[in-house]
Amino acid sequence: MSVALSDYDYDLPRELIAQRPLERRGDSRMMVLDRDAQTIEHRRFRELKRLLHPGDLLVLNDTRVLPARRFSDDGTVEFLLLERLGPRQWKCLVKPGRKMLLGASAKIDDVILQVEQITADGERIVVLDEDVDLYAGGSMPLPPYIGRASDEEDKTRYQTVFAQTPGAVAAPTAGLHFTPE
Repeated sequence: MSVALSDYDYDLPRELIAQRPLERRGDSRMMVLDRDAQTIEHRRFRELKRLLHPGDLLVLNDTRVLPARRFSDDGTVEFLLLERLGPRQWKCLVKPGRKMLLGASAKIDDVILQVEQITADGERIVVLDEDVDLYAGGSMPLPPYIGRASDEEDKTRYQTVFAQTPGAVAAPTAGLHFTPE
């Protein structure tokens, strides 16, 4: 089979993109590419064990997703909290970026966040007027193709079953289909 990435482009109708995880994770659909036979099959994730061969390697991401999505008190700015840099200082992505230029400020839970620096890749370094844990009131950062707001159920459903180490600000979606079995 080809290794050109463009050869794997395909249309995925929006109505086929699940907006909520299946109750049983292993029931998720999976596309299987067989390079030797040059075939494509549609299977269920629970069948993965039967498809693996001796010598195959699985790399599992055990990072736990943080509730890193916050909105300003007036609802006009979205913050994705990437990292707490120190007391009162955070690195984040903001939308829309034009509202949070150097020196601009917004409030979250009446705490003022002011842009201290804009990195070369557009991340904002913000300083808070008091030291608080912004994750405490955050919501799960759902993938952009999920067309709904996150809810309490997402705090468990958008974690892998092997999630342990807090630190991710996006769900490792490829691992969401694994079960404890």
